[in-house]
Amino acid sequence: MTLAYVAVGANLGDAQATVRWAVQALADVVQTRLRACSSLYRSAPVDAGGPDFINAVVAVDTDLTAPALLAALQDLEQQSGRVRTHRNAPRTLDLDLLMFGQARMDSASLQLPHPRMYQRAFVLLPLAELDAQLVSSADLDAVSQQVISRI
Repeated sequence: MTLAYVAVGANLGDAQATVRWAVQALADVVQTRLRACSSLYRSAPVDAGGPDFINAVVAVDTDLTAPALLAALQDLEQQSGRVRTHRNAPRTLDLDLLMFGQARMDSASLQLPHPRMYQRAFVLLPLAELDAQLVSSADLDAVSQQVISRI
């Protein structure tokens, strides 16, 4: 099995309930087992408008390939009613594959590790909660101006 990290976020509707649903839905993805989930965090949108986001990071063990896991994540987004109107638009659910073991990919549909994960406090704080070795104090300092709080 491969250890993968998934960022979970929502800022439309009942975002907390949606994030909690998504965590449970990730646990139900075929050939995938939920390993851990961070606390929930409230964060201001980055490079976007709309209401605050509710965020978390989930660690899963999976026998799926990275593209297959990404497809499962996108299916869950669609189940939640996500509509992709434009980049960084408010959303009912956003699931980003952050890391997939030690894999490095750079295709049109998937980049691993996620190219902007180290620019986002809403990713780094919950990720550090799950594995502090993945996030340095310099990484956290670089995003310290972003508004975020643990719920």
